[in-house]
Amino acid sequence: MDFTRRQALWAGGGIGVAALLTACTGGNGAASSDSGGKPRKGGTLRIGALGRSSAITRDPHGSQGNESDYLVIALVYDTLTAPGLKDNTVGRLASTFTPSKDLKTWRFTIAEGAAFHDGTAVTADDVVWSLRRLRHTPAGAARLPGIQAKNITADGKDTVVLVSDYANAELPSLTRLSTFILKKDTPEKDIATSPGTGPFTLDWYRGGNARLLRNEHWHGGQVRLDAIEVTMFESPQAMANAMMSGQIDVASNAGAVAARTAAARKDIQIVRRPNDMAMPIVMRTSSGPFADPKVREAMKFVVDREAMIKQALSGYGTVGNDMLGTGDPDYAKDIPQRHRDLAKAKKLLKEADFDFSRTYELVTTEDVAGLAESATLFASQAREAGIKVKVVKQESGTFYQKTWLKGDFYTNYWGTNDSVVFFASKTMTTGSGQNEADWSDKDFDAAYHKAIATSDTAARATALHDLQQIEHDRSGYLLWGVAEGIDLAAPKVHGLPKLPGYGRVQLENVWLAP
Repeated sequence: MDFTRRQALWAGGGIGVAALLTACTGGNGAASSDSGGKPRKGGTLRIGALGRSSAITRDPHGSQGNESDYLVIALVYDTLTAPGLKDNTVGRLASTFTPSKDLKTWRFTIAEGAAFHDGTAVTADDVVWSLRRLRHTPAGAARLPGIQAKNITADGKDTVVLVSDYANAELPSLTRLSTFILKKDTPEKDIATSPGTGPFTLDWYRGGNARLLRNEHWHGGQVRLDAIEVTMFESPQAMANAMMSGQIDVASNAGAVAARTAAARKDIQIVRRPNDMAMPIVMRTSSGPFADPKVREAMKFVVDREAMIKQALSGYGTVGNDMLGTGDPDYAKDIPQRHRDLAKAKKLLKEADFDFSRTYELVTTEDVAGLAESATLFASQAREAGIKVKVVKQESGTFYQKTWLKGDFYTNYWGTNDSVVFFASKTMTTGSGQNEADWSDKDFDAAYHKAIATSDTAARATALHDLQQIEHDRSGYLLWGVAEGIDLAAPKVHGLPKLPGYGRVQLENVWLAP
């Protein structure tokens, strides 16, 4: 499975026109936190994260199947940009990013003082080598859409130039995701242990577990913790149990069930991150039983969204309206919310000559809490409309090899949800690298390119609204809900990030009370 899909996690949305020119370095300006008192230096944070031994990877540009691995990588290596508080995109390893007038060429300036953990200064050549390596991965076209490897170049020692195939006012937001920077010409055999530039250095790594030490010379600012110990857990329940018994200080992304259990405990904090995880059902649009737009629309009328939130997410989420990117400032809240209407659904299905005698398989996984439960609940709701749905659970590896990008009907999740354009570029434009529903719509494509090709606020807002209306009406996404991100923490833990996606693994501002 590809890291940029599963944990996509972690990055996020559009920069907004006001942020076309940004000069904010990482660290304190990039992560949201509540101090809870006067921050202090020192201590070791014990944090749990989900993962499986069969999915372990150490390559920062590889397929990241484990949250535990991604957490380690994100603390050891810096991306060029990161999610921010005031702007969706702020600098991290890059201090500034500026566009040409035609919005095709972007210049990224490396932050002053940026250095690898061995003391070597970061150069533009290091960044170019890393981004080209990233671009040449199997998912490279989706990770850096519109950017060919040959069009990533250096201009001097501290400036990197990215030239897009088309005007793209949102390009810096794409560099929030997986642009981890390594030293130029690092041998493949040394990738796992190569020095990073992040706020922590790697002390040791064993079977998904790791110990990280504070980088005293991090360019992004002061790092408060002495160390972070990451423990991998193969289930949310096991991680929550470790949290309850005091074995770890933080259970990362513990899920709604764990939050509900912990709610009665006064000695556990529940940190809630809104708009954290989009949880759509995907319907293939190019062929199969959902190729007819009337069938897709009917399915969107079948689902009881409020019940899904209440039962699958224990109330820790908000209803969706079949448009991804609900945390985007330009999210189209004025498009009427779609509600359950079985009569309308049956009418649409009859007009489409839908085959009610057939049983339709809805494929799901148990990768995140509530995902498989949502599939089972939808199947029950569909029966009320006369639709027979059989839920098929697949192991994560099998799902991403056989179903994702290929299946007719499956559940999915995206751990980033603060940008409409992010999803358009990666999953919905014609030919996009991770077009999960195999959808192609010329009107949608036109609205997308119009939106990213302009810095005029009004024109961009209009194009984004048109784009979302088309997505709402015709796409293969049934977005029934958006889950909150939930971390459980001991009372002594302060400054945990409250941003979703990649923002929540920025732990440089975390501190421990005595």
